Amino acid sequence: MNRDPRALLLKTFDAALVAANPERAVRQHLPARPAGRVVVIVCGKAAPAMLRGLSDWGEVTGVAVTTAGQQPSQLEGITWLEAAHPLPDQRSVAAGTAMLEAVRGLTADDLVLCLISGGSSALCCVPNQIALEEKRALSSALLDSGASIVEINTVRKHLSGIKGGGLAAAAYPARLEALIVSDVVGDEISAIGSGMTAPDLTTVADAISVLHRYAIPAPSALAETPKPNDPVFERVTNRVILSNRTVLQAAGRVLERHGWRVAHLDDAVTGDSRLAAIKQAALAKEAGTAVLSGGETTVQVSGGGRGGRNLEFALQLVISNAGLYALSADSDGIDGSSDAAGAIIRPDSLARARKLNLEPLEFQRRNDAHGFFAALGDLVVTGPTGTNVGDIRVILKP
Repeated sequence: MNRDPRALLLKTFDAALVAANPERAVRQHLPARPAGRVVVIVCGKAAPAMLRGLSDWGEVTGVAVTTAGQQPSQLEGITWLEAAHPLPDQRSVAAGTAMLEAVRGLTADDLVLCLISGGSSALCCVPNQIALEEKRALSSALLDSGASIVEINTVRKHLSGIKGGGLAAAAYPARLEALIVSDVVGDEISAIGSGMTAPDLTTVADAISVLHRYAIPAPSALAETPKPNDPVFERVTNRVILSNRTVLQAAGRVLERHGWRVAHLDDAVTGDSRLAAIKQAALAKEAGTAVLSGGETTVQVSGGGRGGRNLEFALQLVISNAGLYALSADSDGIDGSSDAAGAIIRPDSLARARKLNLEPLEFQRRNDAHGFFAALGDLVVTGPTGTNVGDIRVILKP
């Protein structure tokens, strides 16, 4: 068994990121080229890596959209745009509009190849009968409410001209193939990137129900979206090529090679981050066991600190003081409002914090898990990783 659990946790996280390589996944799933044109639409935090998967595929045109600071992949015929995340801005509107324009006017001989990854919902924004500032305020309220990503995207789809199948509708009658890197629990295609290429399974009534659940006023602009029986989806194929379970399994193989027994692996952990931490820690019952989890938890924000769901998870483990080693990190390298991917905890984390006069409950009250782990020296900092397959959490019981 590895004698340095902290180093093993970092090695396990690195192995998970290697398994989440979008470029390799795209190359393995490219469709046949059509008789007509190929228009490529790339959007999300994994956009540069996904586009590199087309480097040897032939001539293309299209639009690629990603977050600021990422190194764009140079591919002739592709227009690169940067946009905002997690709240859309005018660049997001310009990006969404450019994507729609790129696919309009095509014929049945043409192919639209969409490479979609997490983050697309904010990066491309075409407000439908609602002002951008109103949509930003609504998105911010939902993000702070503790709503799940599926709930948030249910509302987003009904306020957009591109989400909820809007991109597929614009591309019709061309054939559309979407290769998708999933960051959504259950890999529900209509929720990933708010389902730009998928029939929408939700309704305006569902969106209103979400807003009422979190005491957020419903705007009058909510509108219906294309449903599964709509003919615009007759020539659409959506395929998930990478998911959270893939990377958790890769992480588990590393742990087993180092003598740990994976007692539990769950890629569908949702709900409050703090409660999830307590439940996952309770599964690590015997020495030498590892508990792996992914999915996407939520945080109800009431303080003004920095952090995200993975840092909140890790801070709760420190407060619980269960004698564990653990890593909790976002695969995209950015956890919430933090610039860190997440954090590592050790059995002595609480004792070390108190020696530094750090009171974890106060940091938790302020939603400032980033500040806590920065002071403790236990942040995991990677920068943007170029992929996005949800959360990676590892708990070790020494």
